[in-house]
Amino acid sequence: MAKSVRLFISTGEVSGDLQASLLIDALQRQAAQRGLELEILALGGDRMVAAGAKLLGYTTGIGSVGLLESVPFILPTLKVQRQAKQYLQQNPPDLVVLVDYMGPNVALCGYLPKHLPRVPAVYYIAPQEWVWRASSYNTKCIINGTKRVLAIFPEEARYFQEQGAQVTWVGHPLVDRMQYAPDRATARAALGIPDDQLTVVLMPASRQQEIRYLLPVIAQAAQQIQAQIPQVRFWIPLARETYRGAIEQAVKDYGLQATVLSDPTARQLPIGKALQKSPTMQAIAAADLAITKSGTANLEVALLDVPQVVLYKVNPITAWVLGKLLRFSIPYMSPVNLVEMKPVVPEFLQSTATPDNIAQTSLQLLLDPAKRAAMLAGYASMRQAVGAPGVCDRAAQEILALLPS
Repeated sequence: MAKSVRLFISTGEVSGDLQASLLIDALQRQAAQRGLELEILALGGDRMVAAGAKLLGYTTGIGSVGLLESVPFILPTLKVQRQAKQYLQQNPPDLVVLVDYMGPNVALCGYLPKHLPRVPAVYYIAPQEWVWRASSYNTKCIINGTKRVLAIFPEEARYFQEQGAQVTWVGHPLVDRMQYAPDRATARAALGIPDDQLTVVLMPASRQQEIRYLLPVIAQAAQQIQAQIPQVRFWIPLARETYRGAIEQAVKDYGLQATVLSDPTARQLPIGKALQKSPTMQAIAAADLAITKSGTANLEVALLDVPQVVLYKVNPITAWVLGKLLRFSIPYMSPVNLVEMKPVVPEFLQSTATPDNIAQTSLQLLLDPAKRAAMLAGYASMRQAVGAPGVCDRAAQEILALLPS
């Protein structure tokens, strides 16, 4: 009879739901090989449910980046966290896995040693303290509250090891996921895009705040590109169906020749054939260029060898406080550039994230073969540094090895 093991996994936002679902799939696979039967309780979203988790609370829609931007989500986050803590007190898990989701998960790092001292915890995809180096508070919480940090970037592993954490570098989980992505020809056939059609994929938002700050900029840049290249066609996959109205309105307002795609596969297990059929992945693979907000999707675009332009903006007050009062600065924001800490893709942040800058850089990548070739060469180097396939299985092995005997 298989031994029953209870895991609690905490994450939030669309990207965390994706990463955690990939991990859950690997945990189930590795547990079966060890004769273990897993019960997985979680904070997360639909992808995790599809992978086999029982949710204690939905957190994919209550995330943000920035100071003022986070205010509307404070009470919902605290409510979900409180409910989860009450459940865990009454039903202690055998092990806790924290995936990304900096604020709530760092708070759990402080909570667990005091209230569940016998339950080991693992942090997978830790906050990017190694990039910001603004405060040691998060780092200390993570080291004191976990048994192991599973790093996805080489520099991340070096940083946490230097700070005294027990660290294992496993590689980036998207390496596993992207093995199943469609190639360009397959993707174009699925979407009905002719071989000679110039195609740009627009990826403006996975958070509500990004609809406000990024969608207008991207739409205006697309309008400028369309004015210069009238035959271009845009494809806009939806990270969440709730964004459809705002995006379709922007398409109308700016007169874009664009198709908005929903992704029914988002509720399925995000690997294998489901990924092949994903309209989002098909749109990326079919594209000649991606204009995308900074985030996990940047790495998906790069692993498909599609040139891209990256941007990000937050509330101007947030930007002023971070820059002027907190002296906050980062060398790079896009995961593609963070892998080797060098500028593989152009980043336009805050005041530089203008329609003119984005349109001009996009036109260069669309029309200048040398520019495209240089970016693809950077992708090739980056690919060597994100780790070999099997990332999620390596992470799952490390996690299961920490189970109490």
